[in-house]
Amino acid sequence: MSAQPASEPEFLQRFQAGSTGMLYWSDLDALWARLRERADEHWYVYAVGDVVPQAPVSAEDFRRFLEEVDRLLRQDHDEDYCGIVYVDDREAPSFVKIFDPNNLGSSCGSSGLRVLPGWVLSQVPPVDLEAAMPPTGSRRRWWQRLFGGAR
Repeated sequence: MSAQPASEPEFLQRFQAGSTGMLYWSDLDALWARLRERADEHWYVYAVGDVVPQAPVSAEDFRRFLEEVDRLLRQDHDEDYCGIVYVDDREAPSFVKIFDPNNLGSSCGSSGLRVLPGWVLSQVPPVDLEAAMPPTGSRRRWWQRLFGGAR
């Protein structure tokens, strides 16, 4: 991985840094418990593709989001394993990527195509990921072949 430019927002640096996957549902339960304990620590809840939040959510809204997203993940990702939530530090989480079970593609990037998470929980202000991480060159070429360029 190349060094990050000094001008790159901290959010992007954290987004591109390594993270640990919550393979088992019990791992996710432990992560949610840690996050609930830290709900007062000014969390941004960013739905990728939606308006970038300008302020952290309240502790109450953060806890409510955790409950609702857990319910959604367990309902829509009907597997024996989790594997769609990634965290920067299991013991002291400050950045969490949650992939949408209905838009997984290859969340690990092994296909060469990057699938953005559905939601990001962060203690630093987020930036627009769709604008910061445009489609790969192969996707642009595919689009140009299909429609002759951007529309």
